[in-house]
Amino acid sequence: MSIDLGRARTFMTSHARILDRRRFDVLTTGGDAARQAIVRGLDAYRNPDGGYGWGLEPDLRAPESQPGGALHAFEALADAEAGSPHTTALLDWLNAVTLADGGLPFALPISDPAACAPFWVQADPAESSLQITAAVAAQAHRAARWDESIRDHPWLKTAMRYCFDAVRRIDEAPFAYVLSFALQLLDIVSETHPEARELLDHLGRFVPADGAVAVVGGAEGETLHLLDYAPEPGRPVRDLLDPEAVSADLDRLERGQLQDGGWAVDFTSYSDAASLEWRGYATASAVSVLRRNGR
Repeated sequence: MSIDLGRARTFMTSHARILDRRRFDVLTTGGDAARQAIVRGLDAYRNPDGGYGWGLEPDLRAPESQPGGALHAFEALADAEAGSPHTTALLDWLNAVTLADGGLPFALPISDPAACAPFWVQADPAESSLQITAAVAAQAHRAARWDESIRDHPWLKTAMRYCFDAVRRIDEAPFAYVLSFALQLLDIVSETHPEARELLDHLGRFVPADGAVAVVGGAEGETLHLLDYAPEPGRPVRDLLDPEAVSADLDRLERGQLQDGGWAVDFTSYSDAASLEWRGYATASAVSVLRRNGR
């Protein structure tokens, strides 16, 4: 089995937003110019308060800064393997919107809900969410590999305390995305936070043998697969998984390239623009995961 990189590139050219085309360019050609183009491209989504909005999260198209925007900003910087002059402002913004218990709300109030997913619009801004806090913190730690100012910022320490305490309280199978983002966070901090290994084992009992976690209440067939939360070989989270299951999921992802060259998603999008943007995002991510795993 193998993927057709040429068809993937054609798909990205004809379907994907510029930010994801730049991510794909870093994957396939590399170079500092491509990495800096990602950093500069994020400016289009940035607000004066230091946060990010404007559809950086494709199903959250409102202009206001949101935790979901912060998640994708850190993720893009990590993919670029580059720092940003605006990182401290983003962390300060996160600190300002963090709730008293140390967690982030799933979403802040949205002035115009047009083309926004209902789960963003209906979120309670006064309630902390392990799902979004773990997701943002995990990507912040990924970005911190190339920007030490992230690692030392007080927001990240506050968020970590909240996430660790929340994970310890989990005593039944959590929602698929909560499990996925919590596993990603614990994996990436396992070298710097000794308790992370114990908490990985704690969550490991909720990981199915094949690694596939159904999204209850999602679209028909919507599933988080093990490569969604364990994309890198040699990581501690892989110790929770059967190597044969990993190989089978790599085969699944490799087979997922469609005739048009791109990959699809199995969740619902809430605008035509989001449908295209998610496919571009998914295609860049699929190529990245397969390459990291020797495919």
